[in-house]
Amino acid sequence: MAGKYAINVYSEIGNLKTVLLHRPGDELANLSPDLLERLLFDDTPDLVVAQQEHDAFAKALKDNGVEVLYIEKLTEETITEHPHLREELLTKFLAESGANKEYLEELKKYLQKLSNKDLVNKMIAGVTKHELGVPVKDGYPLVVDPLPNILFQRDPFASIGNGATINHMFTVTRRRETLFIDLVLKHHARFKDQVNFWYDREENHSIEGGDILVLNEKALIIGVSQRTELEAIKKVAERIIADSSISYEKVIALDLKTKNRAFMHLDTVFTNIDYDKFIAHPLIFENINEFQIFEITKTGMNKIDKKLEDYLSEQVGKPVQFLKCGGDDPIAQAREQWNDGTNVLTIKPGEVIAYSRNHITVEILKKAGVKVHEIASSELSRGRGGPRCMSMPIWREDI
Repeated sequence: MAGKYAINVYSEIGNLKTVLLHRPGDELANLSPDLLERLLFDDTPDLVVAQQEHDAFAKALKDNGVEVLYIEKLTEETITEHPHLREELLTKFLAESGANKEYLEELKKYLQKLSNKDLVNKMIAGVTKHELGVPVKDGYPLVVDPLPNILFQRDPFASIGNGATINHMFTVTRRRETLFIDLVLKHHARFKDQVNFWYDREENHSIEGGDILVLNEKALIIGVSQRTELEAIKKVAERIIADSSISYEKVIALDLKTKNRAFMHLDTVFTNIDYDKFIAHPLIFENINEFQIFEITKTGMNKIDKKLEDYLSEQVGKPVQFLKCGGDDPIAQAREQWNDGTNVLTIKPGEVIAYSRNHITVEILKKAGVKVHEIASSELSRGRGGPRCMSMPIWREDI
């Protein structure tokens, strides 16, 4: 890749050239109804159909000139290029696996016998007591929990400028997901020594990529949400603003007072789709008391007492337009937000990939002049994440 850096993301809307995904695997097959709450998933998807839908998503990206990378493949390539890193990854994985000590030795032997590809897939899929050949004495069928949410590559890290935050995930359930991207960005030949790091997975305060919106080369928006703490945002802001190799002047902290599962991340209610257009749940602009705006610069943090619409218009240099997820019907708004109506992936200014099931929102986008590539999502949507959640841009052309 030409240039000094392996990551280039200075907006949410620049032409998307390279993106990172995870193709669903046996981690979805290892879900059962009584495990869903523990594993932060809402249903048990049909794996075969979910894979077909995900392949169609990847095809839509490729058909529009986007290079598609997969985290599981990059991890396999890294430990194949550097065999000593296989043992390091396995050691870290076992330490963070949550496995009962009585199973650790048997688990290690089992995993050590696997090929590099199978090892990575098994770390993601989880390990059952049945396959390890140990009795289920306590009613819990797993030795190591699966990582079903790794489907949502937006969260474990975030591309910002020419660097990345390796995120400290809010729940213990998801923290192992960052082992893979941490390894890849630091050691894979494509990324090694070509990435700035703005945050580390070992830091104390939680932050997740679904809350990070790269507005332009000067301003970054990060949501204070159920899963991202203000203290983490302050650390990221301090580092990127202080770094002379990057052009950021401010970080805008958007504090969502509604911190429940439906509004777990900023991108579940608010996404940038064009120079002057945002798709948003009406909460974000109709209920001014439901959120607060803070601006973090070199001089510190200040509360902004302006309407979000007016403030964003100042930041992008033209009047912005909010498109309502679900239109004007409160029931449709709630239904389509729940099914990721705001969570579209912008592949070019004014051109997005969206779930076809959100009929009202898709029609609103089209009427506003937005080109929409629709994909099926009967199974993918069961995890509560849309095309944006499932993808992390690695390279966008500058706008």
